[in-house]
Amino acid sequence: MLLRATYPTPEHRAAADAIVDFFVSNYNIDAVLLVNSCARGKATRDSCLDIIMLSSPEPSRSPLSALEAGWTDFEKSNQAIKALYKVGKYSVVHPDFISGVFIPREQDEADGPDDFELQIGNFLAYSVPLWEGSDYLTQLKQQWLPYYNEELRQQRLARVRWYCLNNLHHIPLYIERGLYFQSFDRLYNAYCEFLQALFIAHRTYPIAYNKWIREQVEEILGLPALYRQLSHLFEIKQFECSEIADKAKEVEQLLEEYAPSSSLD
Repeated sequence: MLLRATYPTPEHRAAADAIVDFFVSNYNIDAVLLVNSCARGKATRDSCLDIIMLSSPEPSRSPLSALEAGWTDFEKSNQAIKALYKVGKYSVVHPDFISGVFIPREQDEADGPDDFELQIGNFLAYSVPLWEGSDYLTQLKQQWLPYYNEELRQQRLARVRWYCLNNLHHIPLYIERGLYFQSFDRLYNAYCEFLQALFIAHRTYPIAYNKWIREQVEEILGLPALYRQLSHLFEIKQFECSEIADKAKEVEQLLEEYAPSSSLD
């Protein structure tokens, strides 16, 4: 994957430059990173500008709360930001302020996947540095890339498989009770958890579980045959019937084929 800053409009570039200048001039931070569409050459004039301010937990660095407060005032007053907001329908800035400390969070069994791998992937594997003031970003990449350690990978895969199967196995019970929308919700969450397990099994960081699926499955993982199976999972002809349960069986088959428990070995 070719990663470089690719701005769809001059306004996107000007806003990025203004953000870098503001945070570098006013705060002690470690890096400014461009992520998502503009970092992967996929952005259009309607795309948002996703920028990350990285500030380590060291006492010499600006706290994240100060960066967030500074952004609130800067966004309201800066002309380059205002110009970007007018260029496209959804061309806004999505800033994020991170310390570089990545820890899996607790999650509810029905909430769908957590964002642990997504954060590492987008912030480290698929980001473009716009400015670096220390070697902290390099240290983080050495720690987390190309993938986290095998013990953690096995723990994560076992956990994600459990969540996925738990969602899938609830679906027939909900269908019996006529809870079709709840069944569909469980199906979608299980599908996302399958993707999460798939990437963990392949020791590869994802970009997202709800978009850029073809790019990720075909180009990053090199599994075009799998994408053809995924693309029809949500083609449901009659919603209030057992069809959702049939789709759940398909997801479980995919899980056992592409991210089986043997991947833990």
